[in-house]
Amino acid sequence: MMRYTLTMGIKKQLLNSILTALFFGVGISTPVWSQTERLDTLFERLLDAEPEDVARIEDQIMTEWSKSASPAMDLLLRRGEDAIDVGMPEVALEHFSALVDHAPNFAEGYNARAAAYYQLGLYGPAIDDLRQVLVLEPRHFGAMIGVAVILEELERPEDALEVWHRVAAFSPSDPEVVAMIERLEIQLSGEAL
Repeated sequence: MMRYTLTMGIKKQLLNSILTALFFGVGISTPVWSQTERLDTLFERLLDAEPEDVARIEDQIMTEWSKSASPAMDLLLRRGEDAIDVGMPEVALEHFSALVDHAPNFAEGYNARAAAYYQLGLYGPAIDDLRQVLVLEPRHFGAMIGVAVILEELERPEDALEVWHRVAAFSPSDPEVVAMIERLEIQLSGEAL
């Protein structure tokens, strides 16, 4: 009888674990699916946006990207962003590293950590994190802009221009993107002379 009870207890525990994982997976996949749908819609609107509407749509996209589906991860992101805002990138780096450790599929964690690395002058780790952002979210124009800025600081304007053109593919009416492309094209044409 004891062996039967022990076996049934293990089976019940296993069943509870499976059900918990199933419900957790469904609970997580539904918001991710709806977030993806919202992002797709926003990106479609961004392609046809008037210049005066671009910033608003880009802000809506960035808001979607900053949602981790976990209050604890959202708190780590906010604490890191607050540390960046007050000029404490070392503290921000700790929060963002914890975020990346606990939510390795959350692209915005890597993007935020890249900003902290950049502020600390650590371009290699910043580029690594921006690369990971683009693996997780290939349309992440914020990460692309970060790459372009670093490339230009590393005196690689041709590569920076190529990245700016990729950003323009997602946001062709963004006046700042257009201005960066024009500036780099003028700079490069002057160097060619």
